[in-house]
Amino acid sequence: MKQLSTKVTSNGHGQDSSYFLGWEEYEKNPYDEIKNPNGMIQMGLAENQLCFDLIESWLAKNPDAASLKRNGQSIFRELALFQDYHGMPEFKKAMAEFMEEIRGNRVTFDPKKIVLAAGSTSANETLMFCLAEPGDAFLLPTPYYPGFDRDLKWRTGAEIVPIHCSSSNGFQITEAALQQAYQQAHKLDLKVKGVLVTNPSNPLGTALTRRELNLLVDFISSKNIHLISDEIYSGTMFGFEQFISVMDVLKDKKLENTEVSKRVHVVYSLSKDLGLPGFRVGAIYSNDDMIVSAATKMSSFGLVSSQTQYLLSALLSDKKFTSQYLEENQKRLKSRQKRLVSGIESAGITCLRSNAGLFCWVDMRHLLDTNTFEAELDLWKKIVYNVKLNISPGSSCHCTEPGWFRVCFANMSEDTLDLALKRLKTFVESTDCGRMISRSSHERLKSLRKKTVSNWVFRVSWSDRVPDER
Repeated sequence: MKQLSTKVTSNGHGQDSSYFLGWEEYEKNPYDEIKNPNGMIQMGLAENQLCFDLIESWLAKNPDAASLKRNGQSIFRELALFQDYHGMPEFKKAMAEFMEEIRGNRVTFDPKKIVLAAGSTSANETLMFCLAEPGDAFLLPTPYYPGFDRDLKWRTGAEIVPIHCSSSNGFQITEAALQQAYQQAHKLDLKVKGVLVTNPSNPLGTALTRRELNLLVDFISSKNIHLISDEIYSGTMFGFEQFISVMDVLKDKKLENTEVSKRVHVVYSLSKDLGLPGFRVGAIYSNDDMIVSAATKMSSFGLVSSQTQYLLSALLSDKKFTSQYLEENQKRLKSRQKRLVSGIESAGITCLRSNAGLFCWVDMRHLLDTNTFEAELDLWKKIVYNVKLNISPGSSCHCTEPGWFRVCFANMSEDTLDLALKRLKTFVESTDCGRMISRSSHERLKSLRKKTVSNWVFRVSWSDRVPDER
């Protein structure tokens, strides 16, 4: 028998996670209002479909961009030929200006320091290749996006050590948690190369506070390690607060153009803010010339197509459009998030207070039979197979407390969301716990939510690779 590589034969991809298994179940029986009204509703996919009409309207008014023309003349042949992997200068300039606009034009991005990639998945993996040797570790606050186990580890050989965050303070990052994770890595003989955060957080739907960002910059400065800030949800802020980027903190601390700034890297994408994951547009921003050079060479393995760059450079260069889009996108996200929160509260469920993202971090601890992850998976299976809603269990996000779930709200119509909420409420009311909660007061419910559960400590992610433990 022909020998295959361990990349092929191992479980390192993480495809057997409940996060991905839920998708598989959805694909077997997808909901359709007409063709399959009893099918499964996809609430496990963080897509932003709320503003497609705005983009479609722009395309209708700008036919040259969509039909690959410049001043009415076809440039098909120009775009069809080989393009340098540095990317089109006009697109990188438009991308940099869009990133600045999202951050209130408080900070600047040099287009020459942008490396294009085929989505944030490719961007994050490329940074891992640039910053870590196989066996080196990055610290990630929990809960974190389940795909990071694939994106950061699978092909690079890097390891993830969790920074354990708790519901007791809204899952905020603390100095004690950072130090504990760093010490844990050293106990495991893992060299820590950096910290990676998502800001705003996936799955929490919350933006990092200035305190947390200051803490992170101080931490990586003292340890002489890197900080990757994945800011692909930066344009989804819908609360009263401004989005604070790690670039804001570098500027405020007067650390621009210093050695520390060379160890801070930003990942961005148009998948969430513009709702274009199929276009595969991601970017790395770094102040380290060596990383920009190396990442640019690596980008040969995942380029952004020339026609995509041409179309989006025209769209992003239209400042009137981007300004109106960002404002309207945030309004619609806020309205949709309120609709979800109102619906789940009517079912006796609460969620973490959020101000960004395409999802809510929902607290169903009171619906567990026991305070265990086995009970969480049992509840998840009931919701997937009986209620026919695909939501993501907290254990797939490495949450250390059973009973939390990520529920997406921006990838469906209002009618579909209302149906999903109706199904969930019916399920909760059918349970003994649900009937108890429907009779209890709101104050009693809030008190129940405040109880933390589990002394269980999540194992370091590299042990997941041991076949017997999967």
